[in-house]
Amino acid sequence: MTVPQPLTTPQLYRQCDPAQFAFATTAELENVNDIIGQTRAVEAIRFGIGIQHNGYNLYALGPNGVGKHTAVNQYLTQRAPTESTPNDWCYVNNFTQLHRPNALHLPAGQGVQFRHDMERLVEDLLTVIPAALNSEDNMAQKKAILKKLKEQESHSFKQFEEQALATNIKIVNTPSGFGFAPLHDGEVISPEKFGQLSPDEQAEIEKRINELQATLQAIIQQVPQWHRETQKKLKKLQEETAAATIKPLFDELAQKHAALPDVLAYLEAVAQDVITNVTEFIERDEPSPSTPPGIASSGTPPKGIVTRYQVNVLVDNSQTNGAPVIFEDQPSYQNLVGRVEHISQMGTLLTDFTLIKAGALHRANGGYLILDARKVLMQPFAWQGLKRALRGQKIHMESVGQLFSYISTVSLEPEPIPLNTKVILTGDRELYYLLCTYDPDFGELFKVAADFENEMPRDGENSQAYAALIASLARKEKLRHFDKQAVARIIEQSSRLAGDATKLTTHMQSISDLLREANYWAGETQHEFVTPTDVQKALDAQVYRSSRIRERIQENILRDTILIDTSGTAVGQVNGLSVIMLDNFAFGRPNRITARVRLGKGEVVDIERQVELGGPIHSKGVMILAGFLGARYAAERPLSLSATLVFEQSYGGVEGDSASSAELYALLSELAGVPVKQSLAVTGSVNQRGQVQVIGGVNEKIEGFFDICQARGFTGEQGVLIPAANVPHLMLHQDVVAAAQAGKFHIYPISHIDEGLALLTGMPTGERDEAGNYPTGSLNARIIDRITELAEKARTFAAPASSNGKSKAAAVTENHVA
Repeated sequence: MTVPQPLTTPQLYRQCDPAQFAFATTAELENVNDIIGQTRAVEAIRFGIGIQHNGYNLYALGPNGVGKHTAVNQYLTQRAPTESTPNDWCYVNNFTQLHRPNALHLPAGQGVQFRHDMERLVEDLLTVIPAALNSEDNMAQKKAILKKLKEQESHSFKQFEEQALATNIKIVNTPSGFGFAPLHDGEVISPEKFGQLSPDEQAEIEKRINELQATLQAIIQQVPQWHRETQKKLKKLQEETAAATIKPLFDELAQKHAALPDVLAYLEAVAQDVITNVTEFIERDEPSPSTPPGIASSGTPPKGIVTRYQVNVLVDNSQTNGAPVIFEDQPSYQNLVGRVEHISQMGTLLTDFTLIKAGALHRANGGYLILDARKVLMQPFAWQGLKRALRGQKIHMESVGQLFSYISTVSLEPEPIPLNTKVILTGDRELYYLLCTYDPDFGELFKVAADFENEMPRDGENSQAYAALIASLARKEKLRHFDKQAVARIIEQSSRLAGDATKLTTHMQSISDLLREANYWAGETQHEFVTPTDVQKALDAQVYRSSRIRERIQENILRDTILIDTSGTAVGQVNGLSVIMLDNFAFGRPNRITARVRLGKGEVVDIERQVELGGPIHSKGVMILAGFLGARYAAERPLSLSATLVFEQSYGGVEGDSASSAELYALLSELAGVPVKQSLAVTGSVNQRGQVQVIGGVNEKIEGFFDICQARGFTGEQGVLIPAANVPHLMLHQDVVAAAQAGKFHIYPISHIDEGLALLTGMPTGERDEAGNYPTGSLNARIIDRITELAEKARTFAAPASSNGKSKAAAVTENHVA
C-alpha cells in the first residue's frame, strides 16, 4: 500500500487565468439577456408557458437566489407583448335578482368607455324623462284621462239622481254620506207628514229607498275599479311616453356596441327597468320599498339612479400591452379571488355590486400570474381558493365568512367569471415534493416543473458568460465596471460558493451582493474600476461581520477551554472536523473524538445516540463501523469487546457521517494500543469495506483546523486527511494554499482507511498473506492480537463450572479476594 502524498498547490485552489479574457474591463462587454446555466429550467418554462391545455401550470423549484423569479419574469416580458390583450370585465346590476350581479366582458379598453356611456345615459335620462312627463302634450293626455274619469263618475251619479227623482225620492248629501228623502209634489215630506201616511204608503216608500240604496252601492263599488283603470291608463301613458323618449338614447348606445350581444342584452334590460321604474326619475325622499334588506337601496335620485345603472369596471386592460403579467406579493384568499366590500350605515353593513373588487386572478385573466408557493400556503384558504379556480376554470367570488357561514350579513353572489390564466408558482424543492406527495390535486394542476440548477460547469464558455453577466449587473445596478482580474477573482469565489473547483454557482443573489460590496470598497479607495483587491476586501468584510461565534470557539480552543491537541500523540484519540452553519456563513471547527475498549459482547456504543444527541445519519455511521470491525477482524472469531465512541465537549446535537472515519481511526488506535498523531485532523465517511467516502464542507473543515494550527504555530507536521473524492472540491483560502506550498501544512487525499491509519500512526497497517494473516508487528496484526486476547478472556469467564461447582471465573475471584 502506497502512503498518500500531500496535495500540490494547483489541487488546493484552481485559479482563473485573467489572460483568457480579451477585455480590459467589463465596460467593453455587451449586456447578456439569456439566463446562464439554467438550460433545463428555461426549456421547461418555455414548454409550460407555451402549451395551452388545462393543468399545465408551472412550478419553478430551486433555492432562493438562483433567479427563478427573474427567469420567469424575463421570459414572460418577452412573450406577453406578442399575445392578444384580454377583455375587460365589468359587473352590472341584475334587475331581477339584485344579490346576483351579472358579469360583462368587453374588448380591452371598452370597459371604461362603456361606464362613461352609461353615466352620460343616466344624466340624459334624468333630464329628458322629467321633461317628457311634464310636457304639454303629456299633461294634456293626463288631464284628458282624469277628465274622463270625472265625467264617468258625474254621469253615473246624475243618472242615479234622475232615477231617484222619477220615484219621488231625493238624494241628500250629509256629513255621514248619502241620504234619501221622499217627495210629495216636489217637496220633501217632513217626518211628521211621513208618520201620517198609511202603512202601505210607508212600506212602498221604504221599498223604493232600499232599491235605490242597492243601486247606489253598486255605483260606489264601481268607483275604485274606475280609478284603477285610470291609474293603468296613466301608467301606460307614462311608460309609452318614457319609451318614446328614451328610445333614441338607447338606440344610439346599442348601435355603438352592436358587436357585443351581452351588452345589447344588458341595455335592453336597462331600458325595460327604466320604463318600469320611470317614477324613480322624479325626486323623492324615501327609498324604494322593493329593495331587499341588506342590499344598498337605489336611494333618492339622482344618486340612487346613478348607482342602479352604474358599470363597475372590475378589470381595465386599456393600458395593457398584450397579455398581463401579474405578481401578487400578498396572496391572501381575497387578494386572489377578489372581495365584496361593505359600507356601514346606521350600524348596518350594506353592499351593492359597485363594491365588488377584483383579485389577482381577475387581473391576470388571459395572461400570467406569478405567486410564491410558500406565501400562498401560509395564507388561510388561499391554496384551496386557487385550486378551486384552476380546477373549475371559473373565479367564484365568495368571502370566507360566507363560505363557512361564519357571519350572517347579507352579501352578494356575483356571477362567476371564466378563468383562462397560466399560474406560475416559485418555491424550494422540499415544498414541491411535499405537495407532490400529500396533495393529490397538485399533480393535476401543476404538471410542469422547472428545476433550477444550483451550479454549472466551470469552463471557458461559462467563464465568458459570467463576465458578460457581471457587466450586465454592473450596468443594471449602476456600479463601477470590473477589470478582468476582478472578474477572475469573482469566478474563483463562485467555485468556492459552489463547493466544487469544476463548477460555478448559479446563486446569483450571492454574486450580486458581492458585486455591490466590492463596488463600495472600490469607492472607499477611489478606484475607477473594481479590482481584485476590492473583491477580496468585500469577501473579508463578509467573513468578519459573521465570524464572532467562530472567533469565540477558536479562542476557547487556544485557551484550552475546549481541548484540542495540534501536536504530540495519543491512543484512541483523533481530531475530527465538523461544520457549523450560521445563516449564510459556514465555518469549520475541530472536535476531539475518543474511543475506549473493554471486554464485552461485541457492541460499539455511540454515546451521542444514547443520550439522544446524535442524529440518525450519525448513528448509522457508527453502526457501519461495527460492520467493518466485525468483517475485517472477527469474521471467524467472536468480537468480545465493548467499545464507546464520543465527541468530547459536545453539548449540542451531532448529525452526519463525515466523522465516521475519524471515529474508526480512534477505535482502531485504542484496539491496537498505537498512538495517533494529534498534528493531523480527519474528515470523511467510511463504508463497511473501509473505503473513505466524500463529505460536504471540506474547505471550511480544513480551514477550521488550519486556523488553530496557525495560531499555535506551525510544526511542519500538521495537516488534514480528506477523502480523495473531495479533491476536485477544494477552493481553499490563500493563506492555507501558501502554507501548504511552503510545506508548513499538508492536505492528504485518502481512499481507504488503511491509508489514513498509516499516516496517523506512522506504522504500516499490513496486508493479509495467502494464509489470511497480517505481518507480525503490523497495526492490523496488533488489532487481531488484541481481539483474540479479549475473546480468550471472554471464553475463560464463560467456561463451565469446575468439579467443586464453581466456574473458573469464580475461582479466580476467590483466589484474588484471598
